[in-house]
Amino acid sequence: MALLQSWVESANSAETDFPLNNLPCGVFSVSDGTPRCGVAIGDMILDMAVLEEAGLVTPDEVAVFDMPFWNDFMELGPKAWDALRARLIELLKADGDPALRDDAALREKALVPMAEADLHMPLVVSEYTDFYAGRNHATNVGTMFRGAENALPPNWLHIPIGYNGRASTVVVSDTEIHRPLGQLKPPTAEVPYFGPCKRFDFELEMGAVVGQSSEMGRPLTVSQADDMIFGYVLLNDWSARDIQAWEYQPLGPFQAKATATTIGPWIVTKAALEPFRTSTPEREVELLPYLREPGPMIYDIALEVDLEPEHAGKPTTITRTNFREMYYSSAQQLAHHAVSGCAMNAGDLLGSGTISGETRESRGSLLELSWGGKEPVRLDTGEERSFLEDGDTLTLRGWAQGDGYRIGFGACRGKLLPAVEEPDWTK
Repeated sequence: MALLQSWVESANSAETDFPLNNLPCGVFSVSDGTPRCGVAIGDMILDMAVLEEAGLVTPDEVAVFDMPFWNDFMELGPKAWDALRARLIELLKADGDPALRDDAALREKALVPMAEADLHMPLVVSEYTDFYAGRNHATNVGTMFRGAENALPPNWLHIPIGYNGRASTVVVSDTEIHRPLGQLKPPTAEVPYFGPCKRFDFELEMGAVVGQSSEMGRPLTVSQADDMIFGYVLLNDWSARDIQAWEYQPLGPFQAKATATTIGPWIVTKAALEPFRTSTPEREVELLPYLREPGPMIYDIALEVDLEPEHAGKPTTITRTNFREMYYSSAQQLAHHAVSGCAMNAGDLLGSGTISGETRESRGSLLELSWGGKEPVRLDTGEERSFLEDGDTLTLRGWAQGDGYRIGFGACRGKLLPAVEEPDWTK
């Protein structure tokens, strides 16, 4: 697909994340402080509430865009999603419907410079589930802790492993994160102690936003699950490695993953990513029928992570990889989630699992990049990192590269602050 030309000039640049081909969904506010739905176009945000009030978009009988979330619109379903995309393209393309383009007063009201806006959570997260579905990541971690011959658990090639996380601590980009406190037990210690995490880490992931609900007791096919996905966000699943090492037997991560999960502010719709579909890797063992894909279900999305120490003045790109490295697609993860009869909700968020490539430079966490702390990562500033230090800022970026344009996700950024002061535990 070629670049769609828009009368919004900044949308026609090969460098922008937000050409007319993209139209990602977010929530923003300006000086009035009222968050509402917006769509990114070039260096502007299209105020969807203004368009809805003017009657240029009418997805439902009641207003759905003068809201601080996209959930109400998502629940209208795929036909409404497709119709809105087609209508916005018609309103914004260079030779399209002039209703917005030629109305100076409406255009001034509806288009907000992105530089003047604050971005908020784009949805209300109903539930959050994180998966462990990247083979390179699972192999690296397993090799570190169990040896290469036992790197993958026996079930890994048959089932997308996951756990239920905390929706309450899913936060939007630029939310600052405090280093977590918890129980820690070094290998040489007989008993645990309490204190700040010493091996805090990031995990480079994509998040699938579920836009439709499913009925309790009814499984989903992979194709049905794919139809339910509204779009994707960048996702950093912060991880306290030393807290996890002590707590995870026998039920898996708990507090180690509850500190925060940061998502990008823009949901890139599945429709915008359609030209970039590709196939998951060849299967080493045949999957059971309910997990088999009817066609390509993953996406060719380039990903990178920058780490910038406090006062460094410049970031270092510490990893580059691609979403196509995932062994299980988000549609397979969603189908597996529902197969027991689990009801899925509009607004559910599925973390892909850490996305790592085959080379050291493409590993999606510091645990892997530093090989458990044994091989520290050297930054452009001359500093080294085995795990994150207070003041470090992590920035995730992602884009699908088209012919002269890119479908980008913006930035997913978070800064690590020191642990909070411990309370007086006797009170």
